[in-house]
Amino acid sequence: MERKVEQALSLFNCVRNSAKAIIIKDEKLLAIKCIHLEGIFYILPGGGQNPGETLVEALKKECREEINAEIIVHNLRFIREYIGRNHEFAEYDKDVHQIEYMFVCELEDKEDIKIGSTPDSYQIGIEWLPSETLSEYRLYPKILKELILKDGSLVGPIYLGDVN
Repeated sequence: MERKVEQALSLFNCVRNSAKAIIIKDEKLLAIKCIHLEGIFYILPGGGQNPGETLVEALKKECREEINAEIIVHNLRFIREYIGRNHEFAEYDKDVHQIEYMFVCELEDKEDIKIGSTPDSYQIGIEWLPSETLSEYRLYPKILKELILKDGSLVGPIYLGDVN
């Protein structure tokens, strides 16, 4: 019994992989609109990788669940680490260590995007954020505001480090 408890607790101390989609169309970034205690914020579509699942498979699954869309996954563009205890949400995320792999993607069909069948618990919508005004939004990771230029192009290194 004690061993099972130790194994369960060790899950909280593992590094989690996450795949995210950078979808830019007409100089707008597709983002998940979320709400939390601090208010409205935005994140990229995507989520956690399950054992036995490639990052691309995880990303396609998460996009179906969150934005009800099939995507075409292109190149890996950014890698970011998020070590919760080092950032503003340490109170909630002190045990979180996540590595996010952000891929440039496009929508397979030009269908209307809507909330998918299994949205994140804090997801309340989907929005296209104009790249020229990204600084006005509470977008995570925050560094994306510097890496997505007004014309929708991407700049910067691949490895971003431990940033929020």
